[in-house]
Amino acid sequence: MYQGFYNLASGMLTQNRNLNVISNNMVNIQTPGYKRDKMVSTTFQEEMLYRTGKRYKDNPEPLASTSKIRAADRTYVSYEQGGFEDTEGIYDVALSGAGFFVIDTANGQGYTRNGSFRVDDQGYLTLNNVGRVLGGDGQPILIDNEDFSISSQGVISVVESTPGGEEDEEATSTTRVMGQLRVVDFEDYDQLHKEDYGVYSTNQAARDVEQPNILWKMLERSNVDMVEEMTSMMTAQRALQSAAQVLKMYDQIMSKAATEVGRL
Repeated sequence: MYQGFYNLASGMLTQNRNLNVISNNMVNIQTPGYKRDKMVSTTFQEEMLYRTGKRYKDNPEPLASTSKIRAADRTYVSYEQGGFEDTEGIYDVALSGAGFFVIDTANGQGYTRNGSFRVDDQGYLTLNNVGRVLGGDGQPILIDNEDFSISSQGVISVVESTPGGEEDEEATSTTRVMGQLRVVDFEDYDQLHKEDYGVYSTNQAARDVEQPNILWKMLERSNVDMVEEMTSMMTAQRALQSAAQVLKMYDQIMSKAATEVGRL
């Protein structure tokens, strides 16, 4: 009977943690570039069950192994590509395929799929609440003209016109490059650590993506499936409620065993 307390209590704790992961996914369903988490549970302290005779305990027969406790193993991140949304925002960019944008954060370089950028009060391209976006030269990108365009390779350029000096001289136009978005990738995604605001950190060496596919005026939506998350949430809630009810029954039985059966 005491084993039931271990089984039910550990199941409740595991389902409660699972609900936290699911809730975080649902909260970030509108966060650009967000990648969903999935918790995987495991068991430990496995024991072998044996069958023996009533009187003679020699030569026990092994039956099966059992575990008293269920626990959360780890949380996996699904890096599956999300859909794209046309925003028409001049600072919005999306990555198609592998790679991450590089952000200069307070704790060093961070990496994100969230391309919902803005400019700060000094004119630098930035990810809100995180830091400035870094270019291919490792420096923040200064936006001093809003009539720019961004190519599929991440080159931010602006066409500037120069009026002619003489009456019969035509105006000339030149293309000025303000910077290029740096896109990097990693060998092992399992070593990426998820931070706040959809930013990742890692001790791995980043390698530049030579041919990134950047979509201007678009954002990558999160890869969270609301229907799937709702189904997982209801399953976890029912498991949690069932374990709580059975645990209450165990408590009542133990209480009667101590107060009523003990009198006999």
